[in-house]
Amino acid sequence: MSESFFGQDDADGVADFAELEFHTIERSHECYNIKPSLVCQNKTAIVAAPTMKPRLLLAALTLAVAIPALADDFVSLFDAKTMAGWKNPYDWGQIEVVNGEIHLTGEKKFFVVTEKTYGDFIFEGDILLPEGKANSGFMFRAHVEKNKVFGYQAEVDGDANRKWSGGLYDEGRRMWFASPIKGNKESEDAFRARAGEAFKRNDWNTYRIECRGKSLKIFVNGVLTSEVEDDMDASGVIAIQHHGEKGQTYKFRNLRIQELK
Repeated sequence: MSESFFGQDDADGVADFAELEFHTIERSHECYNIKPSLVCQNKTAIVAAPTMKPRLLLAALTLAVAIPALADDFVSLFDAKTMAGWKNPYDWGQIEVVNGEIHLTGEKKFFVVTEKTYGDFIFEGDILLPEGKANSGFMFRAHVEKNKVFGYQAEVDGDANRKWSGGLYDEGRRMWFASPIKGNKESEDAFRARAGEAFKRNDWNTYRIECRGKSLKIFVNGVLTSEVEDDMDASGVIAIQHHGEKGQTYKFRNLRIQELK
């Protein structure tokens, strides 16, 4: 961190702000890392050369303030021992905690939902699909009624040919309305190009969902698969899904969330 965030002053000791070379913003789970500045948990540290002019320092501060701040650290949604903070709104479906994992079994589709609702946030979670026919998803900003959950879902697709894992599905409403648009070849091809081979069938996969206002982003194993703007829902529950295949066990772990301002 010995370099200035801004370029070296020119021969006259003045650098024009428009000509400055900006470094790439790298976002980690807890911080926005701007080499060599670090914006983390609402605290900003800016490293600058002693010769920085006041107007350039002001510009640096302005840039830092423009970066969205995170409200809190990640908090676990699953303590790896109990289902505290979760509930099953259905009259069917079995839930077990096994070796720090949530195991769902059943003969009909059901969702297990958080007791708390969330608006703007970053969510992360791991899922392992069973072998054979399987399909699941992480619901977010979702709505709950007796024996029914509907709303946004980050798709977990067990179909090795379709390859729509990381797509944005609208459960119980518009279905495949955006990423991809079902039946639209251009949209489907573009989605597969984005997602590539990010999803690993028959292995654990890490999902990341970012919601900021109407901006919705889904990542699978670090790959951005869906980026959509939609204002249908501003808040709701997080949910995990069993698709209803008899004898199949869906496994989840490392569920956590970071609420944003």
